[in-house]
Amino acid sequence: MLKTDRALVILLRILGISGLFAVGAVVMPLSWMVDTHRWLGLGEMPTAPVVEYLARTASAFYAFFGALCLILTADLDRYRPLVRFLGLAFVLLGVVFTGVDVAAGMPLWWSAFEGPPGVLIGAVVFFLAQSES
Repeated sequence: MLKTDRALVILLRILGISGLFAVGAVVMPLSWMVDTHRWLGLGEMPTAPVVEYLARTASAFYAFFGALCLILTADLDRYRPLVRFLGLAFVLLGVVFTGVDVAAGMPLWWSAFEGPPGVLIGAVVFFLAQSES
């Protein structure tokens, strides 16, 4: 296995394990979400059903992408085209998330830690996946 492939597998596994932590938000009590929202300095969280739905489904998608990253590491050569696509998708999502954060008026620290790292990580995944072992 090439050094770039080893680095890619490690990065995808870190992303995968990190993404799986979102399962907690899928099942946590709504009161914990409300407390966390307040603790982050985001004010009072609306408790309308659509807010809870969006929080839980977004978390489920993060967990899904985490699991996908882990599965892709099982056979990197076979899944390399999908890994390249995933890298480009992370770049695009990072740009979209940044735009949404700014338009929604999210705090600067939130915007800085969500979108731009996604762009960077996606670019790294894409470029590491270019080499064939």
